[in-house]
Amino acid sequence: MEQKRIRALLRDLAEGRTDVEAAFRQLRFLPFEDLGFVKVDHHRHLRRGFPEVVYAPGKTAGQIVEIVRSLARENSPILVTRLDPSLFPGIRKVLKDAVHHSEARAVSWVPPKWDSPQHPGVLVLAAGTSDIPVAEEAALTAELMGNRVERIYDVGVAGLHRLLAHRESLLAARVLIVVAGMEGALPSVVAGLVDAPVIAVPTSIGYGAGSGGIAALLGMLNSCAGGLTVVNIDNGFGAGLAAGLINRIGPEAPSDRALGARSRKRGRGTRKG
Repeated sequence: MEQKRIRALLRDLAEGRTDVEAAFRQLRFLPFEDLGFVKVDHHRHLRRGFPEVVYAPGKTAGQIVEIVRSLARENSPILVTRLDPSLFPGIRKVLKDAVHHSEARAVSWVPPKWDSPQHPGVLVLAAGTSDIPVAEEAALTAELMGNRVERIYDVGVAGLHRLLAHRESLLAARVLIVVAGMEGALPSVVAGLVDAPVIAVPTSIGYGAGSGGIAALLGMLNSCAGGLTVVNIDNGFGAGLAAGLINRIGPEAPSDRALGARSRKRGRGTRKG
């Protein structure tokens, strides 16, 4: 249950527009609802600013539908990741407005009249076309968290001129997600060019010695670019969530804050008493 709904409920209770029993009925599933096979964490949106996400692999079609049904009652955005497309019709029976994102391998649902702030500043880069599914999972997650996301794909280090053609976007971003397989070099290059947080996502794309993303992961963990943050292999969701949390901090881009600080410093130095 989101903060606004809880505050409104408490105001109604304090001002006599509802009674204790009615309020209790609304709060009975806070902080979680026990469905027997799963305990749905309705409190997560209040704690973390984003509701529980459904990881589809390993769950039956019926289990996924019941979890989605439970989450929908709380009128918060829903994200189901790594869903087999054949299971989407079952979700559509519960949520007619649900959207299947084929590239992201995910399903999303936004409640009617959901008020999303759409903060600018998140940039998602993918080294190659094969990395796009992971990049799209990251982008979709950040968008559901209320961010405007810019995407730049197929800008790997095999042709650096493709990346440098987007210098303005790189420097304007407040937080960057960089997705790469093979040797995983692109995040190090990007982190050496910008003053914003960079989240690196290794993917399992690559030939035999890449070991399903281990080579890219180790390359990113051993990056000489200071401050590079690395998530797990193929973890686009984790990168998108981290980027969304970072982008909530302050309204200004990092370069704007730096310019403002320098301007204030110059102003103090030239002021005459």
